[in-house]
Amino acid sequence: MAGIGISHSQARVIDALARMGAVSQVRLAREFNISAASMSTMTARLIEAGLITRTVNPNETRSNIVELTPKGRELMSDIHTAWRDIDSLIVDTMGADDAAHIATLTRALRDRLGGKAPGAKQVKDTEKEMMS
Repeated sequence: MAGIGISHSQARVIDALARMGAVSQVRLAREFNISAASMSTMTARLIEAGLITRTVNPNETRSNIVELTPKGRELMSDIHTAWRDIDSLIVDTMGADDAAHIATLTRALRDRLGGKAPGAKQVKDTEKEMMS
């Protein structure tokens, strides 16, 4: 991510906002399972870079809404390219079968521990059973 001027954590926040749209800063912090203060630090850096905006929530003045700027949305292509490059490096290092197996196991572990990608919808237990 250094090649595009952001950290891995910042890329994940941008990706989550691309999926979630305008969202409260508190909800975004919950999605990442971090404190509101930590998310505030992260969003301040992204605001400084012109990648997101923060406005007062018109429905709750003690709350802020964050969302991507056009510059932030444009960066998504670079982020996805960087992630594909990482995936390619893993495949080149381990081989396609092992890389796919590790990816499957990692997602299964995340799901069984109740996790999800920030900004992604949680799959309900009944839907998980249907997929099994």
